[in-house]
Amino acid sequence: MAGRLTALLHPSRIRLQVQASKRTVAINEVARLLEGHPEVTNFQGFYNELLARERLDTTCLGNEVALPHARTEHVRSIVLAVGRSEPGILFENSNQMVRLMFVLGTPKSNPGDYLQVVSALCKLLKEPANREALLQSSTPEEFIDLVRRFEERAMVPTAV
Repeated sequence: MAGRLTALLHPSRIRLQVQASKRTVAINEVARLLEGHPEVTNFQGFYNELLARERLDTTCLGNEVALPHARTEHVRSIVLAVGRSEPGILFENSNQMVRLMFVLGTPKSNPGDYLQVVSALCKLLKEPANREALLQSSTPEEFIDLVRRFEERAMVPTAV
């Protein structure tokens, strides 16, 4: 599992200044970073399923983090895009402000990998210091480097 999140991240799929302030417009802005991704076979199909999932229930994880996602046949393997908003985006379906958004697409045929990625994201984001560092990163490359360091630190066994 080491480096799993880092392997999914690319600077071109990280937007550190999401312009939209409304939930669905912001999701669209971040999801569009995946348009043209070689593993996305049908962007519009993926996006429609992303919105359908979002209508079912909130994707807010708390702590100003949201994980809009879709399990779909429109992606060949897991894809990830990240958006960050300094003022925050109101996710009115949960009445929460979101500053970090991780848009995830995963093949329906592989729920195990999906659960591993969600678990890794939750472990990384549960630490306030990690969230704050990601919120303060100044470039997409720095954002990825921070995730890489968090993943490496998580691999180091703690002394008892």
